[in-house]
Amino acid sequence: MEQDPQPLENPLEDSLVTSQEEPQAEADEFQISPELLALRNAVQQIKDEMRLIMVGQDHMIDLMIAAILADGHILIEGVPGLAKTLAAKLLAETLAIKFSRIQFTPDLMPSDVLGTSIFNNQTAAFEFRKGPIFASLILIDEINRAPAKTQSALFEVMEERQVTIDGHTYQMKPPFMVIATQNPIEQEGTYRLPEAQLDRFLFKIEVDYPSMEEEIRILSEFHDRKSVNDLEAISPVMDALEVAKYQALVRSVHIDEHLISYIVKLVNHTRNNKDLFLGASPRASLNIMATAKALAAMRGRNFVTPEDIQFMAPPVLQHRIILTPEKEMEGATPAAIVRRLVESYEVPR
Repeated sequence: MEQDPQPLENPLEDSLVTSQEEPQAEADEFQISPELLALRNAVQQIKDEMRLIMVGQDHMIDLMIAAILADGHILIEGVPGLAKTLAAKLLAETLAIKFSRIQFTPDLMPSDVLGTSIFNNQTAAFEFRKGPIFASLILIDEINRAPAKTQSALFEVMEERQVTIDGHTYQMKPPFMVIATQNPIEQEGTYRLPEAQLDRFLFKIEVDYPSMEEEIRILSEFHDRKSVNDLEAISPVMDALEVAKYQALVRSVHIDEHLISYIVKLVNHTRNNKDLFLGASPRASLNIMATAKALAAMRGRNFVTPEDIQFMAPPVLQHRIILTPEKEMEGATPAAIVRRLVESYEVPR
């Protein structure tokens, strides 16, 4: 069996994870703008609010916030009981935006997601009743349990932020974000997501078991709260206008030409790799750049560094590549291949 290389060091540890102790550690190195300072403080507030209920999973929380700022969707994969759904609900509570949850099942129809036209006897006309997809943050639980017909209903809305029904197009109000969860172990009654749909997700976040220390904290805090999930304890940090403002700020973050070339080389190598049957598309390059900008802004910087790109490349690429049958038989994983790819390139300075 192939041994996975050690994961890259999390560049958020010194700024976001430990920012309660040293909130200005990185700001001392350069002059931080008031706008970026406000964004960084808002990010920390979101993390603090989520930590009132959630223990651990800092990496997942960081990527979820980055996805909000980069205006993208997330696929969270992990066995049951790892707080995937809870994390999405907590994030929604910190944002004063409309939230809806859709439980995907084998008998779910596209109209159950998008909505349907109903005949009104009083007006003698059909009226469109919007489905649960018409929200700002949508949690799709167990997305791989719905058949292809229902999965296809998400293609247009995830990519173009619009829904077309009966010849009418309905635009989604920004912000618009889909957080989907799936169980990688249980296969009975599930449907494999099409590659075109996987490519629409900004990140694929693989959630692992908590450490023993974290699990002890989970039990202790659960015992102290006397309730499962007291979501009323969570206070909103941003509204829709503030999210849009911070998204625009993230898009304005500077990235040098040599770092753009670095991203393109990384993605292009997935298309010319003997271990891969399918490489990543240019959408992956765009997503790495967008999320690297988000990470830079979360750290209070108005410029991207190579470390930002290295941190974001694995969650952006790992669900967009397909291993050759030989590598799958050897026990290799997409995440391991991507990490090795990132480590093999000299970091531009």
